[in-house]
Amino acid sequence: MNDAKLYNVIRAPRVSEKTARLQEVSNQYCFEVAKDATKADIKIAVEKLFNVKVAAVNVANVKGKARTFRFREGSRKDWRKAYVTLAEGQSIDVTAVA
Repeated sequence: MNDAKLYNVIRAPRVSEKTARLQEVSNQYCFEVAKDATKADIKIAVEKLFNVKVAAVNVANVKGKARTFRFREGSRKDWRKAYVTLAEGQSIDVTAVA
């Protein structure tokens, strides 16, 4: 898998209170990923981009919320997130500025 494909699979890290707790408690990290990415693609991308060993990948599809703007109905886009569990002793610094 080339570098361009890796960055298309992993779009961005999701940082929130929930994901911070997951990092501390169970060594899991959350990423926004491409809609067509498989668990195997996500595992390869994380291992190559961050030089870590991935133990497991869980994927969830998130439905976009319905919104109204100036009396017009609309909705946010659907997206997909992946919870990546790393092997013991591994870590990723998701707050680092590239």
